[in-house]
Amino acid sequence: MREGWKSLRVADFGTLHKGKGISRADLAPDGVPCLRYGEIYSTYGSIAEHLISRVASDRANEGLEFLPGDIVFAASGETAEEIGKALAYIGQTEGRVGGDTIVLRGHGQDPVFLGYLLNSEPVVRQKSRLGKGQSVVHIHAPDIATIEVCLPPIPEQRKIAKVLRTWDETLEKLTALHALKEQRLVGLRAALLFGDLRLNGQRRNWAPTRLGSVTHELTMRNGAKGLGRDFVMGVTKAEGVVPMREQTIAGDISRYKRLPPRAFAYNPMRINVGSIAMNEREDEVLVSPDYVVFACNADGLDPDYLDHLRKTSWWAHYINSGGSGSVRQRTYYDDLAALKLPLPELDEQKAIAAVLNTARADLAATEREIEAVALQKRGLMQKLLTGEWRVSC
Repeated sequence: MREGWKSLRVADFGTLHKGKGISRADLAPDGVPCLRYGEIYSTYGSIAEHLISRVASDRANEGLEFLPGDIVFAASGETAEEIGKALAYIGQTEGRVGGDTIVLRGHGQDPVFLGYLLNSEPVVRQKSRLGKGQSVVHIHAPDIATIEVCLPPIPEQRKIAKVLRTWDETLEKLTALHALKEQRLVGLRAALLFGDLRLNGQRRNWAPTRLGSVTHELTMRNGAKGLGRDFVMGVTKAEGVVPMREQTIAGDISRYKRLPPRAFAYNPMRINVGSIAMNEREDEVLVSPDYVVFACNADGLDPDYLDHLRKTSWWAHYINSGGSGSVRQRTYYDDLAALKLPLPELDEQKAIAAVLNTARADLAATEREIEAVALQKRGLMQKLLTGEWRVSC
């Protein structure tokens, strides 16, 4: 045990109260500030200064009174890791808290510090073991009461909390910057890909062009002595072309299709949810024999231009409507080939793609920075909340 730190159970330094029900029907924009359990793990971090939801004044008494300095736990969740998520309320106004929550009150500790401590990895592991249930996991007040934590003196708690809040503020600013850059990219795509904004004084008219006239389908198979299983990929909306899990790969991969660099692949049953991607790898890979694979004609369509176009709402509308207002269950190459693109000359396509690639790279750089700061904060929490690293008071 670190000098000055005490090992205690939650029950040793505070009292626990069960939240009361507040339904969605009770909410009102001009009502009393309130907190519903789902917001604890879906909206907030470890601390809240302002509450988002409000409950109608005549229904406010349905919820448990919620005081500044209280710690509120989500009493249920979809996974063992979600249950018991803690939120320290440091606002200035009283409010109400709904059902499926547990409130820790009268704890006599720094609430910001407790918010971080009760969401730290060692405590999360304890809460996970205490959770009960399968489809929905629950944790109860007597269980939370048994959770063991190590508490430093109040001055050190405040110092640690101040350090961690600084990192959170940095993450908040980076997240806001990321949202602005993402908005900028969406705006640039809308303006550049549909001719509202032209580059370098371009004035040539754009001709509606069928996708099938500037692309071609690829059907080459892997063969008996082709690429190995390490080259088998899947396509997801979030990550693009990614390695496929071994258990989902067929025993015989000779019929798998080859996907060259800068060619596109998609599952004809999932393109409507965005599962189409360009192979950005330097090497050829393999995809399921059920996938559609196609490439851009070198003299007609720039792959980067198409890669940006497919991320617009215009593209999504065509895919979801099948181009004719009817919903497709499967979209094969011939269906996609009928799409008419707003297509400039190849040199302007490449210029537009270069601008959009720069904006996308800038967005990706901010994403990497957020990931790095979050990882550093996680390591810092582990050191500070266990007393391995001490702060001067």
